[in-house]
Amino acid sequence: MAAASPIAPDNPDDPNGQTAARGFGRALIVDDHPLFCDALALTLRAVAGVIDIDTAHSLAEALARLDTAPLPDLLLLDLDLPDIDGLGGLLRLRAAHPDLPVLVVSSMTEPRLVRASVAAGARGFVPKHSGREIFRTALDALARGETWLPETAQQAAGDEADSVARLAQLTRQQARILDLLCQGRLNKQIAFELSIAETTVKAHVTAIMRKLGVQSRTQAVLIAQQTRFTSFLPEG
Repeated sequence: MAAASPIAPDNPDDPNGQTAARGFGRALIVDDHPLFCDALALTLRAVAGVIDIDTAHSLAEALARLDTAPLPDLLLLDLDLPDIDGLGGLLRLRAAHPDLPVLVVSSMTEPRLVRASVAAGARGFVPKHSGREIFRTALDALARGETWLPETAQQAAGDEADSVARLAQLTRQQARILDLLCQGRLNKQIAFELSIAETTVKAHVTAIMRKLGVQSRTQAVLIAQQTRFTSFLPEG
C-alpha cells in the first residue's frame, strides 16, 4: 500500500472566513505509515481543532489502546493494516466499541468498498489522496451526526453491503471465532485457543450462522471472505 502525499495544514480560522470543523477533542489514527499519520494529525488540528491525537500502527495496537485508555471522540482507520486487511479490522473495532465513530481513510476507493464500509458501521469514508477541504467537509458532517461519502460512491451499491451489514451484528467474541473458522480451526481448537468450553464455541457458531442467515459453517466463512479487498476489485 502506497502512502498518500502529506496533507499540508491550514489555519483553522483562515482569512477567507472559513470556520474549522468542531466537535472532536480527541482522535486516534490507525495507520501503519508514520509519515501519513503525522500529516493527518496536522490536518486534524488545522481543520477540526483536534488537540489530543494518538496513533496506532496495527489493529492489535489500536484495540489494546482502546481497552486501556480513554476512548477517543473519533477513530480514523486505514483498511490495509499489517495484521488484517479488508473490512475485518473495521468489523472488529465496531464489535468491540459500537458507539465509537469511525472514519475510514483509505487509498483504495472502489465504490462498492466505500458503501460496504458504511454498511459495516463506518460513519464516513475519505480517500487518502483528498485535500484538506475534503477532510474539513467530512469532519463537519460527522460532527453533525451525519454520514459522509465521496461523490463517486453516492450511487454505488452491491450485494457485499448486505453481507457486511450482517457481519457487523456479530459480537467481539463471535467475530474472533469466525476469524478462527476462516483459518480452518475446529471447535476443539477454538475452545483451547480462547480458553472457553467447546459447548460455548458451538453456541457461538450457532449464533453466528443465525445472524448471517446461513445454514453451515462453510457458508459463514464464505460471507466473511467477501470482506477481503479482493472482493472489491473492479471486474475485468
